[in-house]
Amino acid sequence: MTTLYLFASAAPPVFDVAQVVEDAQARGFEVCLGLTPTTADWLDESLDDLATATGYPVRSGYKRPGEPDVWPPADVIVFAPVTFNSINAWALGLTGKFVVGVVAEAIGKRIPTVAMPCVNTAYAKHPQLDRSVAELRAMGVNVLYGDGGFVPNPPGEKRPYPWGLCLDAAEAAVRG
Repeated sequence: MTTLYLFASAAPPVFDVAQVVEDAQARGFEVCLGLTPTTADWLDESLDDLATATGYPVRSGYKRPGEPDVWPPADVIVFAPVTFNSINAWALGLTGKFVVGVVAEAIGKRIPTVAMPCVNTAYAKHPQLDRSVAELRAMGVNVLYGDGGFVPNPPGEKRPYPWGLCLDAAEAAVRG
């Protein structure tokens, strides 16, 4: 079975993560779910159910040195939704959050990684976002942003998040 690390930061599409886990499992992925601390807080009431669904603890923090890893090694990583803060921290190598640390290290380990931002048009106008997306792409991360990926929406506008694109890209990455 192929192990998918599914990581998410705090943006509204994260409330669909249980369905995304099911969809990934239906595609043959073994799923390990990692969240930023804020996301874990948002999903606090469903963390036990998510752990049951995946068969692994949901993680939002680093393990202590010397502790065994409770997850199998990743074959592919999807980080979605990835917020303005998380994508910029990742591109800059600021690894204070567990999920950002893992994806930063994945670059050096050559683990295929897919990212799909979830930002509104106000954030998208900040010049650091384009620099961060370009930097991550230059490091080999498949960033689904712009045409063929996530297109920013006006602040406050809600529309469906294209989760299927992430899982399609993860499948393509493991096929080679």
